Amino acid sequence: MAAARLGEFELIATLLRPLAAGFPGAFALGDDTARLAPPPGEELVVKTDALVCGVHFLPAHDPGLVARKALRVNLSDLAAAGARPLAYQLALVLPDAIDDVWLTAFCAGLADDQKTYGIALCGGDTTSTPGALTIVITAFGTAPAGATPGRGGARPGDGVFVSGTIGDGALGLLANTGRLPQASAADRAFLDDRYLLPQPRLDLGQRLRGVASACMDVSDGLVGDLGHICDRSGVRAVIDADAVPLSAAARAVLARRPDLLETVLSGGDDYELLFTAPAARAAAITEAAGLAGVPVVAIGRIEAGSGGVTVEQGGRRLALSRASYRHR
Repeated sequence: MAAARLGEFELIATLLRPLAAGFPGAFALGDDTARLAPPPGEELVVKTDALVCGVHFLPAHDPGLVARKALRVNLSDLAAAGARPLAYQLALVLPDAIDDVWLTAFCAGLADDQKTYGIALCGGDTTSTPGALTIVITAFGTAPAGATPGRGGARPGDGVFVSGTIGDGALGLLANTGRLPQASAADRAFLDDRYLLPQPRLDLGQRLRGVASACMDVSDGLVGDLGHICDRSGVRAVIDADAVPLSAAARAVLARRPDLLETVLSGGDDYELLFTAPAARAAAITEAAGLAGVPVVAIGRIEAGSGGVTVEQGGRRLALSRASYRHR
């Protein structure tokens, strides 16, 4: 039997329209399209991400947290482009099992993060499916025209930097699915929170405009994502595994399970900023990190040539069976 659920237009009027309040270009979700106008001298930065139940989150996860993660993974890409959030569109592909209680909690989570990040809903779509619950968000941001760093600007001699800590997201997924029994309850809770509730580094990303030569967020895995920068820039990279910043929880896990180092380096779901910059920008990076309140550390270097990313530890090359999570 299908769960009780508002009809499409009732869902829009009751739960979704309030999320668009105060954004003129949304037209109270009464039109098929929205209108977005960036400020003079700025350009739109656009990103779409889809989250699928059973792949990116689990059926038992709190719907408010699912909503916030769905929005934040898009905001993380805006952060990597140095953009300020403007608005977003939401497509919900709903199986019959999703009821009004779930949808109400989901929309409450979106409302909380809209206040946090200064963004509003401006449109989207709802439809039903016999398959998995799917959430698709397209986020729009603005940035000074031509100021977004992208992936293609890394040059030989640049340093490689990363914000925050790496590996918490991938270890959090293991904790969330009962695959880290060796970890303490406190460490599992910390890692679980990092997996379910990313922290988009929007302030830092904006402060890195004109500082970073290339930038992206760590979504699929540190090594693989750095490989994307190398491919686009026509360079190679070397990173020091011992320099990669780890949380206390991740260090405790690796002390018991050193075999999980590859998971830390290639597992993804960290949503930290990964960027390159010339040595002359060191002071500017330190200043940006301090003003944003986000730690940034150097983990490697960019070299001429090809061959992607080499990972070293203690002067020896590490052989990884994979560089990142692959969707297909």
